[in-house]
Amino acid sequence: MTMKGIAERAGVGRQTVYRWWPTKAHILIEACAADARGELAVTPSTEPARTVTDFLDALSRFLTDSPAGAAYRALLGEAQHDPAVRDLMAQEDLLAAPARVVLDSLRTQLAMVPLDDEMAVAELCGPLVLAALSGRRLKTDALAAHLVHAWA
Repeated sequence: MTMKGIAERAGVGRQTVYRWWPTKAHILIEACAADARGELAVTPSTEPARTVTDFLDALSRFLTDSPAGAAYRALLGEAQHDPAVRDLMAQEDLLAAPARVVLDSLRTQLAMVPLDDEMAVAELCGPLVLAALSGRRLKTDALAAHLVHAWA
């Protein structure tokens, strides 16, 4: 994927692409963010385990099956070598906003959900991100049960 290729596919000149996005990472993050919001949206349930399982199922599909998830994983890999991509990924945490919706609903039902959003998002999303980057899949229902038990 090159800026030239993106411009050609869009039917515009490279300068037009650069006018809106300074790098490929910016384009990918913007596209991934829109897809992540849709793919990770879940309706909170009155049953905390159902809410967590639904979110973790959606996150697992996003990370392993979705083209946007593949781009997200590629960006995470690039962030290990490129400080500009790392900073951009930290600034535009694509998983945090959808995870916060789930966490906010759980905080009304479970007493021990971490109040620090960054820590809570890491606990909720981290195991699946690590599994996806390692080429594995975790059992989302078992992880959900563990989190709900820990946060009850």
